[in-house]
Amino acid sequence: MNMMSESWAFAIAYIALVSFAAQWAAWRARLPAILLLLLVGILSGSVLGVLKPDQLFGELLFPFVSASVAIILFEGALTLNLDEIRKTASVVRRLVSIGALAGGCIVTAATHYILDFSWGFAVLIGAITTVTGPTVISPLLRTVRPNANIANVLRWEGILIDPVGAILTLLVFEFILTRSHGGAVMHTLQVFAELVATGVVLGGGAGAALGILLKRHLVPEYLRNFAVLSVVLVAFTLSNYIIHESGLLTVTIAGLILANIPGVQIRDILHFKENLSLLLISGLFIILAARISLEDISSLGFSVLVLLLVMQFVARPVGVLLSTWGSSLTWKERIMVSWVAPRGIVAAAVAAIFALRMEQAGEAESVYLVPLVFSIIIGTVVFQSITARLVAAWLGVAEPSPKGFLIIGANAFARMIAKSLQDEDIQVLLVDTSRENIVDAKMEGLKAFYGNPVSEYADQHLDLVGLGRMLALTPERHLNAVSSMRYQSEFGQDRVYSILVSDKKLVAEKLRASEQHRGQTLFGKDVSYGKLASLISKGGVIKSTKITADFDFSEYKNTHPNAILLFAKKPSGWLEVFKEDSKLTPEEGWTILSLVPASA
Repeated sequence: MNMMSESWAFAIAYIALVSFAAQWAAWRARLPAILLLLLVGILSGSVLGVLKPDQLFGELLFPFVSASVAIILFEGALTLNLDEIRKTASVVRRLVSIGALAGGCIVTAATHYILDFSWGFAVLIGAITTVTGPTVISPLLRTVRPNANIANVLRWEGILIDPVGAILTLLVFEFILTRSHGGAVMHTLQVFAELVATGVVLGGGAGAALGILLKRHLVPEYLRNFAVLSVVLVAFTLSNYIIHESGLLTVTIAGLILANIPGVQIRDILHFKENLSLLLISGLFIILAARISLEDISSLGFSVLVLLLVMQFVARPVGVLLSTWGSSLTWKERIMVSWVAPRGIVAAAVAAIFALRMEQAGEAESVYLVPLVFSIIIGTVVFQSITARLVAAWLGVAEPSPKGFLIIGANAFARMIAKSLQDEDIQVLLVDTSRENIVDAKMEGLKAFYGNPVSEYADQHLDLVGLGRMLALTPERHLNAVSSMRYQSEFGQDRVYSILVSDKKLVAEKLRASEQHRGQTLFGKDVSYGKLASLISKGGVIKSTKITADFDFSEYKNTHPNAILLFAKKPSGWLEVFKEDSKLTPEEGWTILSLVPASA
């Protein structure tokens, strides 16, 4: 018993460590994390023998995998806002129906004729590989950054196609098992009707119940995440108990409903689920990949490569062509949609589960199911990760790099900051509740948005494309703090900055927002909004100075001892921000932006 406990503890610690290492390495190398997670999983399993999931987890392995996939799908469904899909709704509907069916049929034929598998097994492969999934689509979208039309189509398709693919796989499997008996078609149709009815009733009920609990504040704040997770797992388990594999549809519908109930705030829930999903995705890929041996994959031969080519250049384009016929998408957007369809964790999990069920049913080809699906996952992810960004750039459908700044406030000082950044080819967008300030900003040629930066209206209409950081530059301490809290989830805590409204010494500690909430302090610990506004009113200007070999940073500070350092632009075009306790040391080729008093 003690040895078993130690094995569990070691495995959990090992999975956590290598998952983090793979995610961190992928972030540093700007690669999709799934590539490294799969590599680490295969090395840990068949190569090094460090991780043996079947021996370690036993009968708990597949229930854990199923529940984890349910949580991942629910989190993905929470991001689906119906307002975003109105323009491309018909395309998404056709992609998860006509497109999936057309692509599945082509993959089925290719699997049968190229790899010489039976028709039953080939249809099963065609059904499983219809899924793409948010676990691979979302990271790829962050890397590629396609325009809104493409991103919305791929994101909605990736989340909705997962339960559709799982249901389709179950129907095919049921048909295979009953094909030798009479009434196989009627049995399959009955299973389908039961699946849809169970998913709609339980999913709709769970989503509505959660909406009532949250909207009426029947659950305290600290139990909200706990309550949502509990209800989702209960709905998933009950749904699967009623009919196998219906749980994925149930949790997707529950998430979609909860996300679109007016007045229900799900930002904190979504943040929690994102972190939980990241942990589960990392662990699942490693665990499932550890069950695969390189010999199993190599035994399939080079025919798998031909199958991958058919999927990439025939099956997917045909499905997209049929789904986008007559839509508002441009031909470039259609090509991009047809290029991106990597398979992810749901395909892997479904393959692992049905391989076990095929083995129990005595199907001889069950041993090939998992290796073939993992070969497809690896092939599609590797190829599309390498090429998608290049294709998007070639087609001109990629959004600009998020180097720009969202500036809260359009007062005189904020406008001067925005103008100096715009002169350095840095994208800016000012937001203010003062119509007069907004008019002045637009008169100066600046892009501006009239409204409260933390309003629901701003959430729906504020265009953040190309923006990666936030500067809170208003004289209102609380607005700066609230804005910082709102956009930390959008840009990250290390990319949100706020100006001091008054000297720290003059504001009692009990009245100051915490550093965690107000973001990083801009420009220096003694640099307040009042001081900067005063300097500007007295004729202070923002000057741009280039650092050279003969005029280094030390010489600059000696020459301009009273200048307030604002920004430093690297030769690459990236802008660094001077902040409180900043140790930034600009080098040769950098450009310094600073506020120089009129007296200087």
